[in-house]
Amino acid sequence: MNSVHDMGGMHNMGPLEREANEPVFHHPWEGRVYAMTRALRTRDGLWCLDAHRHEIEKLPPAEYLRLSYYERWFEVLTGQLAAAPPTELRLTAQAAGETMDRRPSARRDAPATPHFKAGQKVRARNIHPAGHTRLPRYARGKTGVVARDRGVYVFPDAHAHDRGDGAQHLYSVRFTARELWGDAASPRDSVYLDLWDDYLERA
Repeated sequence: MNSVHDMGGMHNMGPLEREANEPVFHHPWEGRVYAMTRALRTRDGLWCLDAHRHEIEKLPPAEYLRLSYYERWFEVLTGQLAAAPPTELRLTAQAAGETMDRRPSARRDAPATPHFKAGQKVRARNIHPAGHTRLPRYARGKTGVVARDRGVYVFPDAHAHDRGDGAQHLYSVRFTARELWGDAASPRDSVYLDLWDDYLERA
């Protein structure tokens, strides 16, 4: 979906300030929110990573910009738990490692025909889905070259909405900075994006 979360290439969003010696978590509650969310996204959990990401995307733009990173996670966590069927999860310190190891892989062994190959020129489709997508706006309609085929992976646009895995080939696609940002960009720079079959068309 198109919203404020897709900030790539946007201007006047303020400076990026690097924090020296930044801790993993700034407050203890952030670690707890992270642990609870991860535990509920295990293979037998209540929801998947793609659904979690989409819930964050649906936050009202003003709220999204106001909240910190883990405040967004907390908003989504409480909302998803309120809508979920009653459940009980006891995450003890002893069981934490085993629970986190049950994080599902997005790679699939399912048969899927690749539509593109390394070295092929492709164009990112200019689409504007209402649901979840991992195709950033700044790359839509832009032309790049397939650097490699990464194999078959879950398609987030389907997975986030309980429409199955939609498994298909995932490619690393190289876009020159000038293709994305115009002639003012450095001719030496490139951006590599991981893009699924359904995001691409022949150029």
